[in-house]
Amino acid sequence: MIITTTRQHQLRQHLPGRTTARAAGSVEHQAALAARLTARDKWLLALLYEHRVLTSTQIQDAAFPSDRSTRQRLRELYLWRAVSRFQPFRQLGSAPMHYVLGPAGAAVLAAEHGLEVKDLGYRHDRAMAIAHNQRLAHTVGVGDFFTALIARGRRDPVRNGEEVTAWWSETRCARHFGDLVIPDAYGRWRSATGELEFFLEYDTGSESLTKLARKLLAYARLADSTGIATPVLFWLPTSRREASARSALARIHAALDRTADVPVATAAADLLGADAPSYGPADEVWRPLGTRLTQQASPRHALGELARAWPALAPAATSDLDDVNSGQPAAFRLPPPSPTPPDATPGRTRRPGC
Repeated sequence: MIITTTRQHQLRQHLPGRTTARAAGSVEHQAALAARLTARDKWLLALLYEHRVLTSTQIQDAAFPSDRSTRQRLRELYLWRAVSRFQPFRQLGSAPMHYVLGPAGAAVLAAEHGLEVKDLGYRHDRAMAIAHNQRLAHTVGVGDFFTALIARGRRDPVRNGEEVTAWWSETRCARHFGDLVIPDAYGRWRSATGELEFFLEYDTGSESLTKLARKLLAYARLADSTGIATPVLFWLPTSRREASARSALARIHAALDRTADVPVATAAADLLGADAPSYGPADEVWRPLGTRLTQQASPRHALGELARAWPALAPAATSDLDDVNSGQPAAFRLPPPSPTPPDATPGRTRRPGC
């Protein structure tokens, strides 16, 4: 009857709650996830394990077609405890949601590689501790750099063939090169001009320029030990700091026994401002240090063109090798699956210079 009108909210179903921590580790929950997780979900879990934390914006750039689909899928992964999240404090505005690997996601990764969760070195409290880590902004900045490259390869149909083919975290780099140098990341960028492998040094402006420049000495020792010349790319926050850094880098670089063993290029983040024509770090923002390209009319060069600045640089290796002797599962090959994941099994990253 009209006098007993049913309220709309009474017709709504209860919103699904988040799986409890105890249930997330159960056999039943793992069985349920087997029917829910897609290839893209599992790739994302591996990416979070490798790089510790990614923002919702970075995840959208890396794997999703829209903001709505990103938020919807991440909410589901959060409810299943495949991922966990936090939101850092900001003085002005609000920070994007930050995501880390959750306990159920770690169990899935371990099971895929025939390991126990403890063999991954994973603990949920340690994963969430990145929220209070003083290097959070630095870690997120490195993620911004690479996800911008991934987004360019995924979303710009004009530039077919451009893609990130490897992205190693600082932790993985430390396992392989830590006795000599610990880069912020190792990456490979494929373009029409070929494939460029590089080490990234991501500068936030808090480190002295002398300390920054002296890292070239460690990269020279690495090149001498491996016999492989790998470019070192310095990403700086402003053009002003870049100019000062180039002076400091040039002094150290010129004193090296074999300068060709340590190719160097610099770029500044403020070149990607709202009024700048550049799309991201793959565009014409790079200046090689002490090469003939520095003297050409255009002072900046695209990432894919940097290999031409160093004619003696050996081509990047093309063979696929497992990440052996690391005790960790190999990272998935980049770029990520398409929004509708294919059935193909992802490949693996390649050891630099092999």
